[in-house]
Amino acid sequence: MSATAAPASQKLSPSVVDSVKGFVADHGGSATAVLQPIGRVGVRVTLVGADGVLGDRIVGSMESAKALVETVNGLSETEEWDRELIAKVTPAKGHWAKMAGWVAHQKRFPKARNEK
Repeated sequence: MSATAAPASQKLSPSVVDSVKGFVADHGGSATAVLQPIGRVGVRVTLVGADGVLGDRIVGSMESAKALVETVNGLSETEEWDRELIAKVTPAKGHWAKMAGWVAHQKRFPKARNEK
């Protein structure tokens, strides 16, 4: 296959590419992507910005996820969550509440480590 022809499974939504480019630009000019298959839905691309902020997007296949990493300048891929990457992560203010759903409104729910 030529470098200009991409299979249909690698066709990326321009909105996904633009949002990841925006994330990289807003969070230090570089980011690490952890590619995590999530079944029939596709692959979750979890982004960790240079400043430690988290972001994520869902794409249809592992091929699309790898194509996304190749498309976005400043984005690198890692095989797994390692100690250095986990230590770098600093969720944005309010991120824990958004992810916790109904639990976030509990009175005894602990605050995130960066919201003390």
